[in-house]
Amino acid sequence: MPIAPYGGTLVDRRADASRVDAARERAKTLPRISLSGPTLADLYLIAVGALSPLDGFVGEADYDSILDGLTLENGLPWSIPVTLPATRAEASALRPGDEAALVAPDGEIAGTVRVTELFGWSREREAREVYGTTDSAHPGVARLAALGDVLVAGPVEYLYPYDVSGFPAHHLTPAETREEFARRGWKTVVAFQTRNPVHRAHEYLQKVALEMVDGLLLHPLVGDTKSDDVPADVRMECYQVLLDHYYPASRVLLSVLPAAMRYAGPREAIFHAILRRNYGCTHFIVGRDHAGVGNYYGTYAAQEIFDRVDLEKLGIVPLKFEHAFFCRDCAQMVSTRTCPHGKESHVFLSGTKVREMLAAGERPPLEFTRPEVADVLVRAYADAEPQPA
Repeated sequence: MPIAPYGGTLVDRRADASRVDAARERAKTLPRISLSGPTLADLYLIAVGALSPLDGFVGEADYDSILDGLTLENGLPWSIPVTLPATRAEASALRPGDEAALVAPDGEIAGTVRVTELFGWSREREAREVYGTTDSAHPGVARLAALGDVLVAGPVEYLYPYDVSGFPAHHLTPAETREEFARRGWKTVVAFQTRNPVHRAHEYLQKVALEMVDGLLLHPLVGDTKSDDVPADVRMECYQVLLDHYYPASRVLLSVLPAAMRYAGPREAIFHAILRRNYGCTHFIVGRDHAGVGNYYGTYAAQEIFDRVDLEKLGIVPLKFEHAFFCRDCAQMVSTRTCPHGKESHVFLSGTKVREMLAAGERPPLEFTRPEVADVLVRAYADAEPQPA
């Protein structure tokens, strides 16, 4: 039996094809709420069931429960509130029971929301509880500052006519990944979340996990990320060349996740696990500094937070891995659990260091990344550099 969706049912809030055009025309007559890129991504994820059991944006009771207790009001583990911010002007036109049109950044009608409540919120409180800091230098905290002052709750209907992922050839919904797992006969599937190119340490963790399960869902996040992160199209090319040369094709599925990166560290690790359960995964890799940024979170805080939630209710197994690296004396990938040698034998490069090397025209070493991946990165960064006059 495949793993059940979170909450028991895979939500589908997409308008039926037979009425989507009429629904979009009707939505043009409704009060409007403008969506940011990340909120459009959340709307999509709700609509296809990736955020099951949510059928819309959360209300105040769920919002408070998530911030204070890491659960929905019904006790189901949940770590980040999925909200619909509106400006005071937009909210002034709405009352509970009303319907509003949700407008994408490109001006298209993306969907509608049936308003169940409107409530105020504190950016400082959400920043403190979700991100663990109120520092405006944190990208997640900075994003909060740009949002409207009123949160609108209610079930949604999805009407957006375009692909939101940017990679339609690699874009599968939760229902579609579940169908593909069944077709391949995978009963156990491990998910790997990444917003960076896969380097040797990532590859090591994935292949250790593949020794335990039937298949791997390589599930890169391709929504909004920081401006200095490696662009999604470059990352996708890196994933493809790596899979072509170093992974068994019958045991790996590459599919994109069109979600925005929140950089919420520990809380985002739980959020990412819930998403992957809805996509049909039974296991989820949680490595060093998952979804971290800067020095805001402890090295293994994203693993430790799973000790605070009810794992039976969460229903997906977190695989907690130590920091992995190449050891020159061992002549292979290792972790602190398996290597007896000192740091002078270890090759470890941070993402920041790698980006600095690439910007300077330097090639990352073989111990850090496969040569085919290095080729893609070097070419991409060379193409991005301004040409001398």
